[in-house]
Amino acid sequence: MVTVTEQAKDKIIELKLKEGKTENHGIRVAVEGGGCSGLMYDLQFDGEERSTDHIFEDKGIKIFVDKKSLLYLLGTELDFSDGLNGKGFQFRNPNASRTCGCGESFAV
Repeated sequence: MVTVTEQAKDKIIELKLKEGKTENHGIRVAVEGGGCSGLMYDLQFDGEERSTDHIFEDKGIKIFVDKKSLLYLLGTELDFSDGLNGKGFQFRNPNASRTCGCGESFAV
């Protein structure tokens, strides 16, 4: 399962409204090859369920994860920070053995 914090939920709702997305839109969380640690996260709005998707809902946010990415993302929590140490979405992934300094890529 993939979850979101209250801060991430609030930011997702804010961005959804700003970008004119409908209630049917959720977030698609995926893992792709690349980044300085070998794998990187991809996060975007999506309104369509694919046949290979696992769908979760947390705090009213629909989360789409494809079958391949699910293996890397089980137990991951999506957070949002706008503090002095950086601004943006952050992934707390218990499956990552190491992450890069920017937090956008990881290895298992």
